[in-house]
Amino acid sequence: MLRGLSAALALALGTLTLAAATAAAQQPYDVVIRHGRVLDGSGNPWLYADVAIKGDRVVAVGDLRNARAARTIDATGLYVAPGFIDVHSHAGPGLATAQLSGGVPLLAEGITTVMVNPDGGGPVDLVQQRAALEAQHPGVNVGQLVPHGSVRSAVLGMQDVKADSNAIARMRALVKAGMDAGAFGLSSGPFYAPGSFSNTEELVELSKVVAPYGGVYTSHIRDESDYTVGLSAAVDEVIRVAHEARVKGIVTHIKALGPHVWGMSSKLVARIDSVRAAGDEVFVDQYPYEASGTGLVPSLFPRWVEVGGRDSLRARLADMSLRPRLVKEMRENLDRRGGASRLQFQRYAPDHSIEGKTLQQVADERKLDPIDAAIALAAKGDAGITSFNMDEKDIATFMRQTWTMTCSDGDLVPMGQGVPHPRAYGTFPRKIRKYVVEEKVIPLETAIHSMTGLPAAVFHVADRGTLRAGAFADVVVFDLAKVRDKATYTEPHQLSEGMVYVLVNGKLAVDGGKVTDARGGRVLRR
Repeated sequence: MLRGLSAALALALGTLTLAAATAAAQQPYDVVIRHGRVLDGSGNPWLYADVAIKGDRVVAVGDLRNARAARTIDATGLYVAPGFIDVHSHAGPGLATAQLSGGVPLLAEGITTVMVNPDGGGPVDLVQQRAALEAQHPGVNVGQLVPHGSVRSAVLGMQDVKADSNAIARMRALVKAGMDAGAFGLSSGPFYAPGSFSNTEELVELSKVVAPYGGVYTSHIRDESDYTVGLSAAVDEVIRVAHEARVKGIVTHIKALGPHVWGMSSKLVARIDSVRAAGDEVFVDQYPYEASGTGLVPSLFPRWVEVGGRDSLRARLADMSLRPRLVKEMRENLDRRGGASRLQFQRYAPDHSIEGKTLQQVADERKLDPIDAAIALAAKGDAGITSFNMDEKDIATFMRQTWTMTCSDGDLVPMGQGVPHPRAYGTFPRKIRKYVVEEKVIPLETAIHSMTGLPAAVFHVADRGTLRAGAFADVVVFDLAKVRDKATYTEPHQLSEGMVYVLVNGKLAVDGGKVTDARGGRVLRR
């Protein structure tokens, strides 16, 4: 009797299981994207395929002609790719505010994930930063980096001193706390104070902390020109850190800054190729502009002026006994950047009227030498600047490499505020429009790989950057004929065009070319 009951129960359970499986198979998907040219993020050319999404995941890629969905997107004539990953973004502060947390300019570019706290700057307490970001329900995914400059400042302040064993131990503890909080690696900016006060040994020791986590070391290198150690030696520093700490090393926003070092790209490419062939994991990222963005003080003023912080800087600027040395070094730095007409003000809180003007224009208006004008401005506060300092041949040489990722280095600012670098609005579409479609520097699949599969692999961003079953549904659908950046150096506050649909974790963040308020982003953990 019991045996018969058990058999009947087993049969009933089997029937229910089969029925459930059949029902699941007949369940409609949330979204099916049909007839698109799929670029899967691997670097392979596109193939025609359909993409099905259920919840926050891609669940099928292939011929899904019989599939049913709550929402069907006709991608005929369009390209379908993984959402873009910006590996060097200054959007963190903005995404933590109610006004900017939607990430509208980012979504209009197709960016679905950003890595924040670059250049060694940002909060040391990543748990607190995560809470602030999550409270705003960001429109894009956010990955955090541990900022070396902030870590150093927390331990040693703005002092130009060598870190002793005690200071190193305290910094290592802070880096470990950040990695335990889910950070993707360590960022540094030895070009900037206080990171400039560090030595290579310090950077190696702190990078050894991130190595067991699979984290990266990404650096705004010590010298992108010939300010101090020189461009080659600065790249070699990243190579050394990667080798000795056994981490992936990244030369972030790689460039040859200024006429003194134009043409060095081929030499640097050969150097990186050689160490990669020897087994070291070295990569770079890059934005597709001939101008960089930085501050007036770091671009023109020597680092000894910044020792001790803002009050000490002001005192040194007022000390006329230091003026001859200061002017001499500033003039050399101005020459490195091509002169005062090649520095354009982005933002300057003490006097917004200079925003959009060049240093030369401001100096002429005030009847001052450009160096004297810069000193007068810096005494009241630092200014954001756009610096026109790169050569197109170098940009193209770096871009062609299989180990080059894409980044924006862009801020997230209120529309209409200041005159920011156009990279805040146009980086990813610009790379596609200018360097793929118009100038044919790289093929489309290479550009997409540099924005998706490559950064996901380098930073260990799990289940993102590829378009496959099981991956998170970060997806862009774009019209190659219409993709373009509209932001310019003089009129930057313009959203990019051409992204027809963007999904972030399965939620439609751009629908029919219009940014929604879906807020599908998450703060990611490594």
